[in-house]
Parts: sequence; C-alpha cells; structure tokens
Amino acid sequence: MTRRYIPLKSLRAFEAAARHLSFTQAAIELNVTHSAVSQQVKLLEEQLNSPLFLRVPRGLMLTPAGEHLLPVLNDSFDRIAQLLDYFADRKIREKVKIGVIGTFAVGFLLPRLADFYQKHPHIELQISTNNNRVDVAAEGLDYAIRFGSGAWHGTAAQYLCDSPLTPLCAPHIARQLQQPADLLNFTLLRSYRRDEWNAWLQNACGPQLPPTHPVIVFDSSVTMLEAAQSGIGIAIAPARMFSHLLSTNRINRPFSSEISFGSYWLTHLQSREETGAMREFAQWLTAELFADDQTLHR
Repeated sequence: MTRRYIPLKSLRAFEAAARHLSFTQAAIELNVTHSAVSQQVKLLEEQLNSPLFLRVPRGLMLTPAGEHLLPVLNDSFDRIAQLLDYFADRKIREKVKIGVIGTFAVGFLLPRLADFYQKHPHIELQISTNNNRVDVAAEGLDYAIRFGSGAWHGTAAQYLCDSPLTPLCAPHIARQLQQPADLLNFTLLRSYRRDEWNAWLQNACGPQLPPTHPVIVFDSSVTMLEAAQSGIGIAIAPARMFSHLLSTNRINRPFSSEISFGSYWLTHLQSREETGAMREFAQWLTAELFADDQTLHR
C-alpha cells in the first residue's frame, strides 16, 4: 500500500481551526496569518479530496469528514505530546480531556480530585466546565459529563447518577415556608428549562405557577445557588450537587418533594476509542459515585 504523506502543518492548521471553529483564532494560536491557516486547510482538503469545513454566517462548521478526522488528530497530537514529555523528564503522564457541566464539577468532581491524583499520579486531567452545551469533537474532548436523557447523536453514554430537583433557599427564607404554596410569595430562580417549577409545584401541591410571577433565569445552577444564598429568591436545583452548602447551613432544603428531568452521563464519541487512562478515570468516577450512593442511603 502506498502511504500518503501530508504536511504536518496542514494537519495542525486544521486541528486548531476545528477546535476553535475559526481560522482567525487558529492563526492567533499558531502565530501565523489567517491566510496561512486557510491555505493549509485548503491544501489538506485537496489532498483528501474532501471538504472539511462548511462556511456558515457565524463562522465554521465541520463536515462529516472533518468530524471523523478531528478526534483522530487530537489523539495523535496527544500521543506525540506524551512521548515528548517522556523524553523531557523520563516520566510518562497520560492526559484525559474532560468537559463537565458546572454543577457536577463543583458539586461532585472537584472536591474528589485530590483522591484521584493520589490513586492515579500518572494521569493528568484537563478539565473545562460548561452549561451543558458542548461539542465534544470540536473541543477535542475525551469525555463530556452531561445532564439529560443519555441520547446524543454519535455518542456513547454511560449512566452516572440521577439528579432530581428540589427547592433550595437561604435559611431565613426557609423559615417562612410552611407549605409548598408559600413558595409563590418569593421570586423563583430556575435554569433554561421553563417547566421546572410548574412540574415541581404540581407534584408537591397542585397549583399552577401564575404567568406574571417573578422568575429569574440562570444558565448555571452554580450561579443560581449563589443568588439563592444571597436571599434573592428560591432556586430549584439538584440537592445532591449542593450538599456542601446544605451541610454548612448556607442553604436549606425546605421540602422533601423532588422532580426529575434527567441524569448525569459520562459520554464520548463513538468514533473515539477509549484509552487506558480514560477507562481508569471512568472506573474511579463510577466507584466514587457508588460510595456516595451508599452514604446517602444509610
């Protein structure tokens, strides 16, 4: 078989442009001109005889060919970097890139990272947080921890845990809540899902949320709970992910009733073969969640 030789600079230009979905940002990262990145990508497309990007009004979008190529390049560049690290200090460290919804990162993952590094000193985690909107291929992620139903196109999903929602508020507000209907005396805080409060109220006591009731919408449960601690209103959020606030009485849970809109999942591209380091992280994470479940149900 004749091996095709493609310039490394063309592959690097594509990888950077695909990660940023921008020739301009790729040029800044690579310290070259916008034109140089564009030319290298065009050269690669000609050699592969396939378009890798679609030009859209808001920038770039990967074609199916680009979506297949990007994770392979990410993996290859990571392997090269690991080998160079080995030559630098004679110590191999494997990298795992993870995108994590902010609520799960703050409420569960970050407090346990010291334990992970103690057990797996050879693995370096690269963590970025998001508000559940993530492009695994474009961001070059090995894993994404997401909230939802577990069904994402082209994605393998491993169930992690449930995440039912319940009202959470500052202690001085909790003392004024005798029954669920009392919540309507306060501003309600919620995420982008419009039906959270209606679903919880119907489950707990039956009333509909008045159409003119004051509601503040947040794109992150973490910032929502900051607002709730300040007494701005009552949040509806997963109590399990805010146990650190509940245990220190900075936040109270006035009612036991809860409603579920989905679960947390550990996901990766189906086209992305899991490395040993990825599997070690997945096994550690599921073990930690199992141990936490045992503690919660004692």
